[in-house]
Amino acid sequence: MPRIFLSFRKPDSRWMRDRVYRALSDRLGADEVFKSGRSIPPGADFAGILRRQAAECELMCVLIGPGWLDARGEDGGRLLDRDHDWVRVEIATALRAGNRVVPVLLGDATMLPDASALPADIAELAGLQFLRVPETHLPDGLAHLVDAVTTLLSGAGTPVEPGHGTAPAADAVPPTTMTAHVSGGGSAYQAARDQTIRLA
Repeated sequence: MPRIFLSFRKPDSRWMRDRVYRALSDRLGADEVFKSGRSIPPGADFAGILRRQAAECELMCVLIGPGWLDARGEDGGRLLDRDHDWVRVEIATALRAGNRVVPVLLGDATMLPDASALPADIAELAGLQFLRVPETHLPDGLAHLVDAVTTLLSGAGTPVEPGHGTAPAADAVPPTTMTAHVSGGGSAYQAARDQTIRLA
């Protein structure tokens, strides 16, 4: 049973999504990463496998690119608002099961959706600490993602190579997220791990 479930919307940031899958597979092994297009054999019960994997995974990475939140169907309705939307079903299933769910923001400008923009059964996603894979520093971002996932799977405080012992680093600092809402017009801004804010 794969320990990592990659949840994604197919038209959204496909090339970055594929890089994330390859990076995780190279470090942890392809058998440890569930990706629907590769992990479900032809003729298998697609719906049953997706639900079971989402319920039983140790870690779900929700890959969120710029088109994830507002993707729409042929009728113009937002896909995420449909009860049977598979992205929504996957996330809701993992959350109900009590699995660890990590939003992974793809690209430099992608924002974590606000809870008010999400259906109630996955609104919890908006309050979860995210990881970012920036396009402008892709190799470093992928390395950080893989290290963080490895750490979460090992239950240790610092990333390690699979099969090795763990030793916490003295200078390890947990990632920090800050959100500022600008009144009277303006925009919301999130500071991720790779950004520095200096206070006066």
